[in-house]
Amino acid sequence: MRNLENDYYNPFFSHIYVEKAVCGHPRTERILKRFPDARVIVIDHYKDVFCRRGQDFILQQRSQKLILAANRGTLLYKGAAVCQSFGNENFYYSSCMMNCVYDCEYCYLKGMYPSGNMVLFVNLEDIFDEIRQALKKRSLYLCLSYDTDMMAMERITGYVGEWIRFVQEQVCQGKKLKVEIRTKSADGRFWRQKDPVPGVIYGITLSPQAVIDTYEHKTPSLRQRLASAGEALARGFSVRLCFDPMICLADWQRHYGEMLRQVFAEIDMQKLADVSVGTFRISQDYLKEMRRREPYSAVAQYPYENDGGVYHYYAELTEKMERFLVSGLREKLPEEKIFRWGNEAQDEKGM
Repeated sequence: MRNLENDYYNPFFSHIYVEKAVCGHPRTERILKRFPDARVIVIDHYKDVFCRRGQDFILQQRSQKLILAANRGTLLYKGAAVCQSFGNENFYYSSCMMNCVYDCEYCYLKGMYPSGNMVLFVNLEDIFDEIRQALKKRSLYLCLSYDTDMMAMERITGYVGEWIRFVQEQVCQGKKLKVEIRTKSADGRFWRQKDPVPGVIYGITLSPQAVIDTYEHKTPSLRQRLASAGEALARGFSVRLCFDPMICLADWQRHYGEMLRQVFAEIDMQKLADVSVGTFRISQDYLKEMRRREPYSAVAQYPYENDGGVYHYYAELTEKMERFLVSGLREKLPEEKIFRWGNEAQDEKGM
């Protein structure tokens, strides 16, 4: 089994596939310069590589390849029911990347995409144009990092910086645009190189270190994430702490209680925009594929309950876990700053 050891894999992005349509695009050229030793392969369409049959998602994640392409068709999508809107109207998301450099066992991308390789859409200007048209009719609450961790790729792409400038432009023109960029990244240099912009919320996902060690492979530690969040708050950025998804593991109350104590010791809770709380949930179709791909993963194989096509922990456990965390957060935060997915889901059902 030595061929499964990391030493036997090509380095990340050793091969870069480029659609003919984006050859010569400024973002394409900028990204390629980051990988002068990569083998560049020109293709007709990203789906020829990304969607081909017979791929092994898990093995591909050990040696990801990069695909540079144009995103065509609809570029704005209605927010999914399993995601939180935080009380905002006109909840949408947009995707300029597909897949993630991190390797979290519970990530729904493992059940959604046929490939473990990463796609970067270089035609951000088309996404921006569609948003401009939408803003002529309504306000937008837009999430940008549901299909990737955009912050984790920032030193390669610079996309977060481009989104910041776009939001600033729209807000200065009086448009009602708010975006969330969610991340597990902990690169403190970002906060020192950028300025806070109204309308941009950075959602930093936190988990107990036991969850990180067991399920959130390649991600920064809890201590590193807290240090990054603390620096962002000190520099005036709008920060949301995301305790979502909560994962059930042995002695979960002790682990989540210890995490909260670390959070309260490191973070000025009064400066937070808000927090989100939610236990793990996933589409039944995605979980079916995840279980096929990860037969030995405890989080994928857990006996979840199916509620209208969404798998989650059984109701009593969901309530117990979310209430435990919410109760602890209430010691430091007012009720209106705590958003719990279970409550929002019930509201949407009219319960």
